[in-house]
Amino acid sequence: MANQVQNTKFDEYLEFPCSFTFKIMGLAKVELTEQVLTVLQRIAPGDYAPKVKPSSKGTYESVTLVAIVTSKEHIELIYNEIGALEDVRHVL
Repeated sequence: MANQVQNTKFDEYLEFPCSFTFKIMGLAKVELTEQVLTVLQRIAPGDYAPKVKPSSKGTYESVTLVAIVTSKEHIELIYNEIGALEDVRHVL
């Protein structure tokens, strides 16, 4: 999945580089935010202040953060790499 080519339209709507908000939903494990940040630092190094919100039952949590992206391919790479993490269920 990491090398999957996507036909997104990010390049038609955004001017790069720009700030882009990612919302990651996954299992409520202490390591989820750390795993996401590890991947993000490798692909898009920066200072991140993730906002973590648990689900009502506490089974899942969402991690919202803003990254500086440089291209449509950069956004897709982040989606694919974070989406490949075992504890992640969705990346929006």
